[in-house]
Amino acid sequence: MIAYSAEKIFTGHDWLNNHSILVEDGTIREIMPTDLLPSEIDEVQFEWNMIVPAFIDLQIYGAGGKLLAMFPEADALTRLQQYCMEGGAHYCLATVATNEYEVFYKCIDAIKAYWTNGGTGIIGLHIEGPWINVAKRGAHIAALIHSPSMEQARQLLEYGKGIIKMITLAPEVCSREVVELIQSYDVVVSAGHTNATFAEATGAFNNGITVATHLYNAMSPLQHRQPGMVGAIMHHRSAMAGIIPDGLHVDFEAVAIAKRIMRERLFMITDAVTETNIGPYPHQREGDKYVSEGILSGSALTMLKGVQNCVQKIGINLDEALRMAALYPATVMGLQNQLGSIARGQKADLLVLNERLAIVDQVTAYD
Repeated sequence: MIAYSAEKIFTGHDWLNNHSILVEDGTIREIMPTDLLPSEIDEVQFEWNMIVPAFIDLQIYGAGGKLLAMFPEADALTRLQQYCMEGGAHYCLATVATNEYEVFYKCIDAIKAYWTNGGTGIIGLHIEGPWINVAKRGAHIAALIHSPSMEQARQLLEYGKGIIKMITLAPEVCSREVVELIQSYDVVVSAGHTNATFAEATGAFNNGITVATHLYNAMSPLQHRQPGMVGAIMHHRSAMAGIIPDGLHVDFEAVAIAKRIMRERLFMITDAVTETNIGPYPHQREGDKYVSEGILSGSALTMLKGVQNCVQKIGINLDEALRMAALYPATVMGLQNQLGSIARGQKADLLVLNERLAIVDQVTAYD
């Protein structure tokens, strides 16, 4: 058993001063005041720093020059996990955009092999499209976008059982039966790349869709006569949504507006891609964003940079920014009893940050 001590600990719910986290076999066994630590327990002291829960990124496509869709292999997933770790995200959903079904199957195979060979940090696959609205496709390939049949959905879900964890779709182009089929496989359905009306979107949320993909981006906007998907998300009592806090996908003031309205229903994603000049999604980096054939196609964010932006650029309180990066994504995936906070019985995934919100050290449950 090892005790990790710091001046401040943020549990995901409260701040504790001068406490220690007792960890054994990758699990948090106890949290106690540091001055009550038994003398026989080894202590690692992070004086003048804070310990916070590690982050979770639910939408990231590739890293290190290897987009998962183009390189559905273990090395691409390893690079992805390393990129996430550098930004404080110990867990992520590897994501693939609208593509041929063969690409989805290869990505499923890649994650299965990655897990079999001891790979860590990748909690599953997020498939974004092709069951979306072509009118809000963004950089997605128009020719591949379509409404799914029950059989198409069932075949994909069967092949990816236990690996596909989230699917982004446009509710107005998918039948309720398809949505219910997806959910029956314990897959989170997220509304995105959608031109739904306020009524269509509200109906989808009332009928079991729990989350939306990158708020504001690639969805029907909030207008005074047509409140659209954005209005439905903000107005709904329980629907959650990811947002890309880079100041480019979403203006910082628009993030602040959404946060004031949605509170704990708003969480953070990176939507990060990597530079590539091959395949149907060539991404070229332009400053802190990527473009594909002139269209905004992904961010260059890390989760840590997103937290820094929320605090330093948007004015969100640090504790709430940390929840947006850890507790709330865990809640979206139903993993809040394992990840996203610091509590007895949780996985010991910890970040040590200094006052400038830079990473000093990390503790992972899978070390």
